[in-house]
Amino acid sequence: MNENQYHGAFQTQVPFMEQVRQWNVAYEEKNGRKRRYFCFTMGCQMNAHDSEKIVGMLEEMGYEATQAETDADFVIYNTCCIRENAEQKVYGKLGWLHHLKRTKPELIVALCGCMVQQETVLEKLHRSYRHVDIIFGTHNLYKLPELLDARIQSGSPVCDIWKEQGDIVEDLPSHREHPYKAAVNIMYGCNNFCSYCIVPYVRGRERSREMADILAEVEALVKDGVKEIMFLGQNVNSYGKTLSPQVSFAQLLRETNKIEGLERIRFMTSHPKDLSDELISAMAECEKVCHYLHLPVQSGSSRVLKEMNRRYTKEQYLALVDKIKAAIPDIFLSTDIIVGFPGETEEDFEETLDVVRKVGYSTAFTFLYSKRTGTPAAVMENQVEEAVAHERFDRLLDVLNPKIHEIHSGLVGKTLPVLAEEVSRQGEDMLSGRTEQNTLVHFPGDPSLIGQILPVKLTENKTFYFLGERVGNE
Repeated sequence: MNENQYHGAFQTQVPFMEQVRQWNVAYEEKNGRKRRYFCFTMGCQMNAHDSEKIVGMLEEMGYEATQAETDADFVIYNTCCIRENAEQKVYGKLGWLHHLKRTKPELIVALCGCMVQQETVLEKLHRSYRHVDIIFGTHNLYKLPELLDARIQSGSPVCDIWKEQGDIVEDLPSHREHPYKAAVNIMYGCNNFCSYCIVPYVRGRERSREMADILAEVEALVKDGVKEIMFLGQNVNSYGKTLSPQVSFAQLLRETNKIEGLERIRFMTSHPKDLSDELISAMAECEKVCHYLHLPVQSGSSRVLKEMNRRYTKEQYLALVDKIKAAIPDIFLSTDIIVGFPGETEEDFEETLDVVRKVGYSTAFTFLYSKRTGTPAAVMENQVEEAVAHERFDRLLDVLNPKIHEIHSGLVGKTLPVLAEEVSRQGEDMLSGRTEQNTLVHFPGDPSLIGQILPVKLTENKTFYFLGERVGNE
């Protein structure tokens, strides 16, 4: 372990990492195998990237991965609280782990992420799930080595939840899932306070990373073989507002576009209220920025959007879409849509269907409204009946899916660059990858091609994916 590679706050964790590593080395010498970890991730890509850091720290401390909880010595769940069913799934898993610990008393169970930032959840965990050994939240992820060492030394449960975010901690070890693409956090937290969303309460206020630190991370990733990066933030369009002097997300894209060896730049998520003309121009002019934009609408009703505290109207959203399409004619748009928000009427829902028909999304993430304790929407009157929400949800898909098929039909017969990402579930002689527009393609190919960007002719539109064939592969 090279202590000099770590700086700032994370350097305080190096002694704890070394102590845990020595503990694991002694175990391996005695038992002929390493201790194993199992990491289960729920929720958004921010959580997935956090888990890469968790795994990086665990492997630095001498653990190795396993794909089964029953085979693990350390189990960690990185949780999500956007919807209630995600929390119920965690409680179910914790109940099962309680029984597992009776047969494996040395098993260490850890819980982290957004879910545990809620006071009601902590009370429930302390009351009914006392077999959980380590609990920590979203603001002190980097302290895992210290918390794990404390649990090992004391034999007692450890809970460390910060109510407020601290400084941004750089240089955490990370274990990337793919060698050829990587996620890069550019900011943390959210200031928008949409009335249905718990994120600002569990992730904190917006804080942007210094542009120089981001660019240095991207350059290091490219040197390590990464071809595609995904910038992550709850609202990337707000990037730079907390820095002094302020910079814009468009400026960050333009500087990243200059990095030699990098081939693709993606980002999410964009809030429509902050998507500037400057950003549209940067997307159009930077050849490495993918022509794909995730632009959540949530509802097509201006009245509902006001209740959601989204701070734009249906008309403003549609005008923004027109502006984007005029500047980048081949762009593909995806979105998020919530069905059954409190007070949503049939007329409101029809407005949403109208937006779907007019925009023509290539993909949409659709959700039934989920009441989140602590948000303004949870106490709103006129909660929509479950049966009504489900019926509207089905009707939304009846309109949405044919539009997705129609949008994708325009790509059939075209040859597009596809980043080969993995062996396809379609068969061992097939690969799966994505176009610049984020469309999924399955095509014949050898695993040795994974990580390369290849010309692929799209031959068949299956609505949510394409079948294709490589061009010039004789």
